[in-house]
Amino acid sequence: MNDKQFVTYFEKKVKRTLVDYKLVNEKEKKKEKIMVACSGGKDSTSTLYLLHKFGYNVEGMMIDLLIGKWSEDNLANMKKFCRGLGVKLNVVDIRQELGCSMCYLRERVQKTQKVSNCLVCGVIKRWLMNKKARELGGAKVATGHNLDDGAETVMMNLLKGNLGLMVNMAPQTGFKKDKKFVPRIKPLYFMLNAEVRRYSQIKKFPVLYEPCPCRRDSLRKRIRDELNEKEKKNPKVKENLVKVFLKLLPKIQEKYNNKEEISHCEDCGEPSRGMVCKMCQLLKHEK
Repeated sequence: MNDKQFVTYFEKKVKRTLVDYKLVNEKEKKKEKIMVACSGGKDSTSTLYLLHKFGYNVEGMMIDLLIGKWSEDNLANMKKFCRGLGVKLNVVDIRQELGCSMCYLRERVQKTQKVSNCLVCGVIKRWLMNKKARELGGAKVATGHNLDDGAETVMMNLLKGNLGLMVNMAPQTGFKKDKKFVPRIKPLYFMLNAEVRRYSQIKKFPVLYEPCPCRRDSLRKRIRDELNEKEKKNPKVKENLVKVFLKLLPKIQEKYNNKEEISHCEDCGEPSRGMVCKMCQLLKHEK
């Protein structure tokens, strides 16, 4: 299909995901504030653009990880994009929140714990994202996770036997409610990574296509390469994998319903499935 047809197809499919999975409150679309977790990449930029275009009440929220020029360029791009869109961008400075840059914090954690770069960054970003979104009055947080992300994560958790970690992998997370937890939605849940790239290029969004320079995730890369190879023979392999997972999800949630109670961390007070949240567990040795 040509570019015009592709844009129409892409936008209709994202809109259908929002409506079919009730990711947004259509009756309160002007009142329900959606915080879009922006990174400066194609996925979150496309998510912010589309939600704004569809008429939802959105604000951008970007955690400045202070990872050298990569962070500087992404932040500059997002500021420019949000100004052009007429959307407020809330910048969260990790140094102001936690005392140092992500790189320095990660190095300190890894001196005492054998954890990957992405695990450290992911735990910290999710903790900050929820806390700041709540403080800013967000009813939901929209992330740029796409179909490739979902298929890879399903495979990773299956291979690691982490069935319990899959309870919140639907288009909307948070099947258990808590006053301090801001539900997360994934409008691009059924869009392929290649489709998001093409859309962002057609729209000429000011984004970096280079991945985070600190990314070191060999298992995910191996799974990504394998799925991409299988996709050459079966173009729907990722979509089929995610759709099968969604059919099984109610059973998974039922199994872990009583085991995954949400409480509040005894150290920081944020939502947690244990007495101490993952963020505080991660930082306990480096303090």
